[in-house]
Amino acid sequence: MTAVASRAPKVGAVVGLLVLFELTSGFIQGSIAPLLPDLGREMGISDSHLNWVISVQLLASAVCVPAFGRLGDLHGHRRMLRIALICVAAGSLLVALAPNLTVLLAGRLLLGPLAALLPLEISLVRDRLPVALARKAIARLVGALTLGALLGGVLTAGLHQVVGDARLTLLVPAVLAVVCVPVSFLAVPESSRPATGRLDLAGIAVLSVSMVALLAGISLLDAVLIVLGGLGFAGWVVLELRIAEPLVDLRAMTGRHVVPFFACSFVFGIVYFGSQSPDSTFLAASRSSAGYGFGFTALQISLVALPAAVFAVIGSACTAVIAGRLGYRPTLVAAFLVIAAGFVGTALFHAQVWQLLAVKIPIGLAAGVALGAMPTVIAETADPSRTGITTALYNNVKTLGGAVAGGVVAAILASVVLDDGETPRESAYVTVWLICATLCALAALTAHFARRAE
Repeated sequence: MTAVASRAPKVGAVVGLLVLFELTSGFIQGSIAPLLPDLGREMGISDSHLNWVISVQLLASAVCVPAFGRLGDLHGHRRMLRIALICVAAGSLLVALAPNLTVLLAGRLLLGPLAALLPLEISLVRDRLPVALARKAIARLVGALTLGALLGGVLTAGLHQVVGDARLTLLVPAVLAVVCVPVSFLAVPESSRPATGRLDLAGIAVLSVSMVALLAGISLLDAVLIVLGGLGFAGWVVLELRIAEPLVDLRAMTGRHVVPFFACSFVFGIVYFGSQSPDSTFLAASRSSAGYGFGFTALQISLVALPAAVFAVIGSACTAVIAGRLGYRPTLVAAFLVIAAGFVGTALFHAQVWQLLAVKIPIGLAAGVALGAMPTVIAETADPSRTGITTALYNNVKTLGGAVAGGVVAAILASVVLDDGETPRESAYVTVWLICATLCALAALTAHFARRAE
């Protein structure tokens, strides 16, 4: 502990660089949602297909995150952090310059390692700092991610209002991503305790194919693909349990002090990522033609989301204080109950903008608290030699939830439509919000019965 503590001042200064990467990560993630309606109009993409702009990146992340986490454990978290930043920079540029949907989705695929940044940074922090300082650093990183998403939504929407071209506007986050690449070579230290072993290539391959089949089946309402995806996941579980060095140590997830928090992260991914695209398209819909919505521009959509995002930043910044007094388990229970109540309120009251703001603000605050608490709890359950893959698994489970949600939401919005065959009915959005509320209530119940690990 003395050796770790002696390194704390040096690494504490480097946390600032990691915060920059998370600000950029959040900026990239936050910039796409308010631009989706205009991006769809510019490129001729339907509302239901727009969900794939979000879910394709989440799909890639669900595969990249455990791979990058394990490679970080084996070969150095800093090295993999740099590789992830290079991929993100290339993907961001491709998204901004995409001439059609195919190239756009290819760019979003290259953004897969974006979700691996936080687990790699958490691993570096936990490797170099004592527990108390590591907890504060993790809270800062999560807060920076949330703040970046806030700035990304508002600033890119405002710029789009001036520029009038969604793809040109997306060059801003692309430039930020490019800048982060040389910065990562400045002073970020390498982790000091590399693990031994090898990468489970078979596990990555089976996981990738299974996820593609499952999500494509959900989106296309194809029972055959859904069954094949489910069978693939079952085979992947058997494979991971039998090999000596699995991609994901599933046995490490079996304890009652771990499983509930992974389940909560899966639900959070569904709710957080799954609601982004439908919220944007609902606000952008024309009430005269669809019977709901406000006909908002990208800037107006981001301004509606702004108060909730601000409170999410506040919530993540206060997580360590709140959880320090209540405990992480009760904190998560309360957070998910508030989010559940908020989505019920959204389903019931969405005819006026002030109604949406009234329910989105507590949702944002609670989401920020949950975002700050979950990675800390899960990181502290990990063996030091597998921190990268464990925290990556948290992000992966959350991302997988978002990818599944993207497919499900796309299917709901595409199947419950008006007479024109393309515009979703209001009841489709209500269904999505009620599903989110139900899942959050179940997550709160799950966290309540988690065995204490504190």
